[in-house]
Amino acid sequence: MGSAVRVARETTEQVLAEWGVGPQEPCAGPALLILSELVANSVRHAAVLSPQVTVFFAGGPDAFAFGVHDRHPYRPALYTSAVTGSGRGLATVVELTLELGGSAVVRGDADEGGKSIWITLPLQRTGGAPGR
Repeated sequence: MGSAVRVARETTEQVLAEWGVGPQEPCAGPALLILSELVANSVRHAAVLSPQVTVFFAGGPDAFAFGVHDRHPYRPALYTSAVTGSGRGLATVVELTLELGGSAVVRGDADEGGKSIWITLPLQRTGGAPGR
């Protein structure tokens, strides 16, 4: 699990840097924590049915988004986790995302055999970045 989380974090740091999002950006540190938690959850809970975890990135001048995908069909209730305190990691993910003014959504695969958890965080920098 540790190597998957490390690789995902290092890749995300590289993507952020390539897109001109520096460590001073308010969402940069929390984005890495959120991503780490989502990848760790996927490895911990979905590995039996989904030995691979995929991370997707999207961005523009005002937002940075990433999705963590696995092929396990279970879709966690993100906002319920935050309210009830169950699934402490997911509660942290949702709390951080909302504190930053972002959004979190679970999207199922078309065949219902997997899902992606997408996080979108606003960027507060000035000047545009290339959309990806």
